[in-house]
Amino acid sequence: MTSRPRRPAAAHASPRRTGGSRAGWSRHIGPFAITPFRIVLAAAFLGALTYIAWAIAMVNDSTQIPMVTTGIGVLGIVFAALSAGGAIRMWRAWQAHAQGQMLVFAFFGGIAGMIALACFAGTLVLSLVWGS
Repeated sequence: MTSRPRRPAAAHASPRRTGGSRAGWSRHIGPFAITPFRIVLAAAFLGALTYIAWAIAMVNDSTQIPMVTTGIGVLGIVFAALSAGGAIRMWRAWQAHAQGQMLVFAFFGGIAGMIALACFAGTLVLSLVWGS
């Protein structure tokens, strides 16, 4: 692909503690590391879905459309962050010469980007409906 030299694997590793474990977060659910960014994204995703469902089911006055619009806007931000994360992971997989992982991250990052654009378009349409 390029004539760029490969970095050694230890260049991305965090320093080890005296017990042999890595510094920082070490919690995992299966192969997935639990990071503060992933916790915030999961909370925003679940919170936005709950907020939208509550606004549709329980609110029956003129504030329903702006509430649903706000929830869809938050979902758009979450999916845009997932798309950016997929692009970063795709770049790292490209640098590591892992074409299979690169393809997976590009595919799912692209889908997340399309969902983000759809959420932003829905937010725009609902805000125009509410303003008329």
